[in-house]
Amino acid sequence: MVADELTVRGLTGVDMTLRVAGPGTRSYAFVIDWHVRVLAVLVWAVLGVLLREFLPEAAAGKLTSNPVMVALMVGAGVTYFIYHPVLELLMRGRTPGKRIAGARIVTLEGQMPGAGALLMRNLFRLIDSLPSFYLVGLVCCLVTAQRVRIGDMAAGTVLVLDETASTRSLSRLGAMLGRSKLPPEMLSLTQDLLDRWKELQRDQRLTLARALLAKIDPQRAAGLAAMDARALRARLERYVVCDGE
Repeated sequence: MVADELTVRGLTGVDMTLRVAGPGTRSYAFVIDWHVRVLAVLVWAVLGVLLREFLPEAAAGKLTSNPVMVALMVGAGVTYFIYHPVLELLMRGRTPGKRIAGARIVTLEGQMPGAGALLMRNLFRLIDSLPSFYLVGLVCCLVTAQRVRIGDMAAGTVLVLDETASTRSLSRLGAMLGRSKLPPEMLSLTQDLLDRWKELQRDQRLTLARALLAKIDPQRAAGLAAMDARALRARLERYVVCDGE
């Protein structure tokens, strides 16, 4: 299902590779989302039946002569236009179908797309769906290097396999940079040490933590030798969320 890769320049200068989702993954996700949308439209239809049965005005034909048909039409239209952009924004580049298929929408820089990009991507769904069964979008996915459809080209997005170690590390590091004044490379090293803290032997923790803290703040390196593992970890955590003490 996957033919190509997206190489992303990380904030620390280290390249990261995300595997691009192919037409098979896209189709699988689409089928699942289609069933979810059908279920949503059926719920609208049930509401139409209830409207007709329990509201006297509807039963008398004053509201509509066919509430079930109206509910189906309104439900189908609303679901078609808001399902993807709303869920992709709430679920961080995914829909239920994409989540089950193991895929996620990212920008060309590997980040979570903004609301504008997701809206643009879905507006072009009308073109990608032409003439039927998303033929235009399917052909684009088959002939483009990054397996993108026209909506992706317009929005600057790519559908990648959701190998969360890569995508989470990019987004998490971006979020941490907003809270910490450490340089990106130093912040990445600090967070990596904290992530691996329990896997390391006690002596390794002490050595690495003291060396890293001495590099972050050389003026306070003299007192590091007297600090135990808990104190060293606490100071590292403070540097991640702010600029130390």
